[in-house]
Amino acid sequence: MFFAVAEPFRNAASLSTVLYASSTIGIMTVAVSLLMIGGEFDLSAGVAVTTSALTAGMFSFQFTTNVWVGVLVALAVSLTVGFVNGYVLVRTKLPSFLVTLATFLMLQGLNLAITKLVTGGVASNSIADMDGFDSARAVFASEIPVGDVSVKVTVFWWLLFVAIATWVLLRTRVGNWIFAVGGQADSARAVGVPVNRTKIGLFMTVGFTAWFLGMHNLLAFDTVQSGQGVTNELIYIAAAVVGGCLLTGGYGSAIGGAIGAFIFGMTTQGIVYANWDPDWLKFFIGATLLAATLLNMWVRNRAARR
Repeated sequence: MFFAVAEPFRNAASLSTVLYASSTIGIMTVAVSLLMIGGEFDLSAGVAVTTSALTAGMFSFQFTTNVWVGVLVALAVSLTVGFVNGYVLVRTKLPSFLVTLATFLMLQGLNLAITKLVTGGVASNSIADMDGFDSARAVFASEIPVGDVSVKVTVFWWLLFVAIATWVLLRTRVGNWIFAVGGQADSARAVGVPVNRTKIGLFMTVGFTAWFLGMHNLLAFDTVQSGQGVTNELIYIAAAVVGGCLLTGGYGSAIGGAIGAFIFGMTTQGIVYANWDPDWLKFFIGATLLAATLLNMWVRNRAARR
């Protein structure tokens, strides 16, 4: 298996494929990592990506608008979903597990039901021949030549998002707030940290990255299946945990989440090269998540004894 996983690095084209697979996980993992550092997590992140793609595709097609109009409507919807998750959480004090599980189920049902109602099928209509499609695709789903290979633009967006998130965490007051609310929310509130606004903002950040990845999925294939995205949220959380984010909050980094995403991206391609059944990927994710959680717990306990 080791040699199969290493196979993608033997030529530039294969490495580009690994980076692309990593970026589609990593874009979401950036925001999920920030949210987990803030002491929460989002089980609706996977289906929220599909919701944004369906919104943009169906709105543009049904109302015969420029694709960019659908893109902006999808952004508004995604940010609203994130805001509602955060607002319900801070107002009710319910665990994020329950709040976002409810959102996950509702979005999953809405994705399928509304798509069937509007299109008569389980996928959005093709928007490939609509105004604005080419320019939107250039932003979200184009390829950029680098030497002898073409690299998906999502790789560069992913690296940019990681850089911005790292700067926010390490160089800004907002970063201090994120660590504070994740470490001890009551103490943070006592010293003037806007805990509620910070948590809502983190959920809206997840909504933003869900929108961005949704636009990539839609514009890369010009249509999207309504059942996509289920269980992807577990991959995002697992990548963040593998990258060092604690499930209990207060510790982690965007760079660590990027490393976790890269590990999973490399593994997806390694399994293909090894000719393994793709179902083994889910086993690997589960085993890696358990191992990373136990390792994080061990490191934290060792640090507490010092």
